Amino acid sequence: MSQAANDKPPPSFEAALAELESIVQGMETGKLSLEESLAAYQRGAILLKHCQGALAAAEQKIQVLEAGQLQDLP
Repeated sequence: MSQAANDKPPPSFEAALAELESIVQGMETGKLSLEESLAAYQRGAILLKHCQGALAAAEQKIQVLEAGQLQDLP
């Protein structure tokens, strides 16, 4: 995988999470070389940042909805 492709975020939160889970499983096997482990760690950090950003954006949207539009039903 090229460096540019390695830095590219996935198309969705779900895709990022699935890729991150795959990286963790691969690293847990202990079969990766040092270089592969470092590359996997770097990609995982990118994916983690992407997921955290997506979750923060969703949380902000929920807060906006709760502040003005969501109310208890009578």
